[in-house]
Amino acid sequence: MANGEEEEEEEEGDEDEYMLDLTSAQLHDLADVDLPPFLKELDLTANRLSLLDDRISHMSQLQKLSIQQNLFGDDAVNVLAQWPALFGMQELVLRDNKLSKIPPLKDFVNLKVLDISFNEVLSLEGMSIVTSRLQELYVQKNEVAKIEELEHLQNLRVLELGSNKIRVMEGLERLTALRELWLGRNRIRNVDLCGLTGLVRISIQSNRLTSMRAFEECVNLEELYLSHNSISQMEGLSPLHKLRVLDLASNKITEICDIENLTRLEDLWLNDNSIATLDGIEKLLEGCMGCLTTIYLERNPCELDPNYMRRLRAALPKLQQLDSHLVLH
Repeated sequence: MANGEEEEEEEEGDEDEYMLDLTSAQLHDLADVDLPPFLKELDLTANRLSLLDDRISHMSQLQKLSIQQNLFGDDAVNVLAQWPALFGMQELVLRDNKLSKIPPLKDFVNLKVLDISFNEVLSLEGMSIVTSRLQELYVQKNEVAKIEELEHLQNLRVLELGSNKIRVMEGLERLTALRELWLGRNRIRNVDLCGLTGLVRISIQSNRLTSMRAFEECVNLEELYLSHNSISQMEGLSPLHKLRVLDLASNKITEICDIENLTRLEDLWLNDNSIATLDGIEKLLEGCMGCLTTIYLERNPCELDPNYMRRLRAALPKLQQLDSHLVLH
């Protein structure tokens, strides 16, 4: 073995020494576990823990701590704010526990990723003191009713607020670095993207939308997910030249339109709508015929056209998936 390969293996081995993964160990406490103070990553996912071991308070090199899928309540997590050695940590995963509020994280000045999804958090109160260096925030599947206290997070790139009780899109104006916005399974009726033209991915699935006009200014969009709403018309799509994925399944759409300029479109989901006919489909799909590989139109009236599959295959030479059927060439 060459010396270079030996050195590379040694470096990888050394790096492993700084990580401790105790995922699914079914631990009720860490009394019998060796916890070196020099750890950089500690993963305690899927155990039965309800208290944080005091030895963690001395891990001054810790960059990532995951206590996902345990039994931690607010008081047990709040102790982190009393452990200065951890204040340089960059990633904190509190997902799937028993939290009812945002923990006090004011002094975690280098935090880049915060995940408090699948808890019982009632509001975003407390986010105003979280560092503006935060880049990813996940608060999926909680009880949050309002978007608030996020204005200072101007480095935020990913915001996940799906499966909450949000009715209004607000408080997003200053999040100019945002690239991904996930708001599925809320109670939103109207879209207000507050001028966030840098967005690349948006999901507002399973809400109460009736229109999709608000996306016209999001010219950098590559993925748009709007399934399971009450949208009746395809519109506002012409400026979205970068769009690769468009999901409008399970809406009230009666005809395919406004996709002629989507020359990069790869996936088009329109199943479970009310599209009556394939009239003019060849012209409509002409712009995306060079890229479109997946199209779903099943459970629309147009599926009853005796030439349904033949026409779509002829119009889309790159097609690989038509409804539940793989397309063989």
